[in-house]
Amino acid sequence: MTKLVVGLGNPGPDYAETRHNAGFMVLDHLAAHEGLIFESPGSLEGYDGPRLFLVARSHDPDALLVKPQTFMNRSGEAVAPLARWASADPSRILVVYDDVDLPLGRLRIRPHGGTGGHRGMQSIVHHLDTTGFPRLRLGIGSPRTDAARHVLSMFTERERAEVDVSVAEATDAVLDWLATGDIEGCMTRFHSRWNQGS
Repeated sequence: MTKLVVGLGNPGPDYAETRHNAGFMVLDHLAAHEGLIFESPGSLEGYDGPRLFLVARSHDPDALLVKPQTFMNRSGEAVAPLARWASADPSRILVVYDDVDLPLGRLRIRPHGGTGGHRGMQSIVHHLDTTGFPRLRLGIGSPRTDAARHVLSMFTERERAEVDVSVAEATDAVLDWLATGDIEGCMTRFHSRWNQGS
């Protein structure tokens, strides 16, 4: 049964290294780790829905890595039609995204939950009509100014070194979930690992 891993971000070079693109960063790292290439939706045989995303296909395990190209606030418009086509129930959709409420570099996995005011998550919840899907959050630090300016700012050189470590750790967690399908076990294993020394 196909699983979907959805990384949230904004398309285009102007946003590539911004905090709001932490979800894209994880999927790019994951694809590179697994030797996968992002392509247009036309690479999915039989998919005739909106072509609002880039996708990399894994066959072992069976998964689609998805980067919506709708801009953050409309992410659900890309995710919901693809989930229906793939017959992926919410428990098989893992969303990876940035979180201003977590300290820089901290990671959290949950089997379900609210949106925390994250516009991309709000869109996905609206279009899937459920909050019952797993999510992996990457801390990008609290804003010193307004939140909108903060999430669209670049990581500093010092911050980026810490973020690179969290992106690699997030990749390990996603691979664990893809292999096992056990979000509760993944939480137990990785939260224990991430909380050591904190």
